[in-house]
Amino acid sequence: MNILLLGSGGREHALAWKLAQSRLLAGADDTLYAAPGNPGIAEHARCVDLDAGDHDAVMAFCKANAIGLVVIGPEAPLVDGLGDALRGASVPVFGPSRNAARLEGSKGFTKELCDRAGIPTARYIRCHSLEEAWGALARFDPPFVLKADGLAAGKGVVIAETREEAQHALDDMFGGKFGSAGSEVVIEQFLTGEEASFFAVTDGTAIVPLGTAQDHKRAGEGDTGPNTGGMGAYSPAPVLSEDLQREVMARIVEPTVRTLREEGMPYSGVLYAGLMLTAEGPSLIEYNARFGDPECQVLMMRLESDLGELMLSCAEGRLGEIEAPRLSDDTALTVVMAARGYPETPEKGGAIDLGTAAAADGAKVFHAGTRRGADGGLVANGGRVLNVTATGASVTEAQASAYAALDGIGFPTGFCRRDIGWREVERERGET
Repeated sequence: MNILLLGSGGREHALAWKLAQSRLLAGADDTLYAAPGNPGIAEHARCVDLDAGDHDAVMAFCKANAIGLVVIGPEAPLVDGLGDALRGASVPVFGPSRNAARLEGSKGFTKELCDRAGIPTARYIRCHSLEEAWGALARFDPPFVLKADGLAAGKGVVIAETREEAQHALDDMFGGKFGSAGSEVVIEQFLTGEEASFFAVTDGTAIVPLGTAQDHKRAGEGDTGPNTGGMGAYSPAPVLSEDLQREVMARIVEPTVRTLREEGMPYSGVLYAGLMLTAEGPSLIEYNARFGDPECQVLMMRLESDLGELMLSCAEGRLGEIEAPRLSDDTALTVVMAARGYPETPEKGGAIDLGTAAAADGAKVFHAGTRRGADGGLVANGGRVLNVTATGASVTEAQASAYAALDGIGFPTGFCRRDIGWREVERERGET
């Protein structure tokens, strides 16, 4: 079978690495294509110049190359309706329809679905103008949680400690800081607890859990500084016990899938639930309609099942007929190496020498924002540049292995956090 993977980041490198191991690509003529890919993805796939925003071009490529499965990595093509176009052309696709992808494309849509389905989530007000939002602040106590309604590359959430900070943030949002994503804003009650991520795969009817993770959104150590797309992650998340996972499935994931199906927009693909573990139980913070980045990297390091077969069964509506996915009991941890200036204005073009990292025992370096320079050398080409990932019997062991591999990389204009997994490491040491 020929498979087309769309995307160019660390998430897509992890997917390409795991897809390349699939029995679906075992034949001599089977090919994994990636568009546009990156230098790391090119180690596993044939990279092609194809714009995911051009639906006609994608469908023409699929027809010309007998593509049997399309895997859509990032969220923008899903929200743009590429999945609908492919299904209309009878091409199996892993990823939800435009309507179902509104779970990520609109915070307000998700909040209102939670109301209809009785899903636990924070109290909120959906605001359509700056004046309405300023007035709504009076109905909340600080700190204030402000969310741009649309896609904002994981950076559209502001937690303001004071009313004045909240007003300035709302000015920025409605003033265009996040483009059209900020044309509507959701103001939420601040929830107290620990954040964790839960992943499931569904074909709209059958639902299977895929794993748990915890990430670090803040740029600085100790979870300080500005929000980013993610500076590191580990899986599994021990705070999500088996009992809590069953509760998340019963009270959050299953009602979501059921409600979408009953309302005529069945969800097919991976469903990523961002959770707050409150004293009253798990509460939904937000949904993503694709794998997290960098959570995907740690999930793929643990996945023992055939990713290609899992995705194809989901795309063909027969997920309930295959064996549930298996994950290793080991912990996987990834550290993001970012370009200087991230998350504001990252410095591109910095030289990268992977050195001994690729040969480190149990480690894998996923390319997130790289390209080849004029001399063929590797250079930075984005904000988050590399994901240095390793496994171990515990978070402590995986963390040590990841940083040992990272220290073998030469990237003078890059930086990273040195404390990924710190909270769980402290628990393993009995310090909390």
